[in-house]
Amino acid sequence: MGKFAFAPWFRKKIIDPLLYILRRGAEPKQLAFSAALGVTLGIFPICGVTVLLCGMAIAVLGSLCHSPTVMLANFVATPIELSLVVPFLRFGEKISGGPRFPLTSDALKKVVTGQASWEVVLSIAHALLGWLVAAPCILAVLYILFLPIFKFLVPKFSSVPLSPRKSLPLHSEVALKVRDV
Repeated sequence: MGKFAFAPWFRKKIIDPLLYILRRGAEPKQLAFSAALGVTLGIFPICGVTVLLCGMAIAVLGSLCHSPTVMLANFVATPIELSLVVPFLRFGEKISGGPRFPLTSDALKKVVTGQASWEVVLSIAHALLGWLVAAPCILAVLYILFLPIFKFLVPKFSSVPLSPRKSLPLHSEVALKVRDV
């Protein structure tokens, strides 16, 4: 497998589902909100919980969000999630004024052997606090960024009109009212 093995996977897992979503004719505002929500929930600092969070958000929000878009954005955000665990941890430590969790090999040995259980719980709480404080801002910024993108993409790829319009009646169907004066 060479460097081109990534391209078919990327097309099958990301591009094709995105095109399918765009061709279904959803509203750009709904898609932008759903994508922003999916990414925001997708960067939750506890790995393996994001799909459950997205499912709960979809169940609570119902028709306000587009569930395939939420799940696709969650999937795309997975690599970003891993890279943001430490920044959320440090942000939570800064907000709470708590002690810094050392990210060293000695600390890792303590975690693996079970000697640092309280410190691990505290660091998870700090990472959650950092995400909770940052999440509304992340959601708002992503919505603002995604809205013009979806306003451009939806009309370009959609096979369904954004809002169904009534067809104008033909001349033969128009009956004129004549007033006697």
